[in-house]
Amino acid sequence: MPNDKTASKHSRQLLFSEAIAQPKAMTAQTASQGHTSPPVDQPTLDATDRILQEIASVGRRLEAMDLKITDLTLASSSIRADIAGFRETANNLGQRLSAVEDHIATTPDQEEELKSLRAKLTELEDRSRRDTVRFFGIPEQKEGSDIKTS
Repeated sequence: MPNDKTASKHSRQLLFSEAIAQPKAMTAQTASQGHTSPPVDQPTLDATDRILQEIASVGRRLEAMDLKITDLTLASSSIRADIAGFRETANNLGQRLSAVEDHIATTPDQEEELKSLRAKLTELEDRSRRDTVRFFGIPEQKEGSDIKTS
């Protein structure tokens, strides 16, 4: 019995697939196969044909919608990846900006310290020159024993 149900389900799926592909041919084929159902008049066949055409149309629209949804899904994942990259870049730029701001904040203090160090260096150079006095052009050992009288 399970085989009969499976076979019946399979044949219904085949009929549905064929009906979507060729609705008029299926309507005529179903009518000509001589099922055990009572004979169907022409207006009923036309209504069935229209229904099958609408089902086929809905199926085509669903397939088109599936393709569009797939495209949108790919586009949204690409956008998400771009946004993640932008976030990382923004974080890096924020860190760099913070470092530059910190450096700029300490620059006036460093300039004052540099001016102070330059002044100290100039003063030390001047002091070291004061202690060193050189005389040029006076011959050595000519003064004798008393420098003041010579």
